[in-house]
Amino acid sequence: MENIFDGLKVMIIDDSKTIRRTAEMLLQKAGCEVITAIDGFDALAKIVDNNPDIIFVDIMMPRLDGYQTCALIKNNANYAHKPVIMLSSKDGLFDKARGRIVGSDEYLTKPFSKDELFDAINRYRA
Repeated sequence: MENIFDGLKVMIIDDSKTIRRTAEMLLQKAGCEVITAIDGFDALAKIVDNNPDIIFVDIMMPRLDGYQTCALIKNNANYAHKPVIMLSSKDGLFDKARGRIVGSDEYLTKPFSKDELFDAINRYRA
């Protein structure tokens, strides 16, 4: 099971330290290089510096929420092809629909399991 995602760069954008830490530990054990960001503004600079392969973004964040962050990523020609997976504590149809409108590729409900996280990555990694 170790290093199944060797060398894959994954970004986790979430204002919850617990979610960032949990995802980071799971992903690093699987061989990923993990970049974390506390909100959309923090993430946008780090995306340019790190060019992640897959981006997970929390919907509910201060300053720049997940929808705005996703829209900014998808509207940038350099990053429009990057898979963006929304994270939410609500499993709502409205949230899913709104995520699709701004270009998200998938939607995971928190708390997500290791399997759900890995399945999402498997669906989108190149």
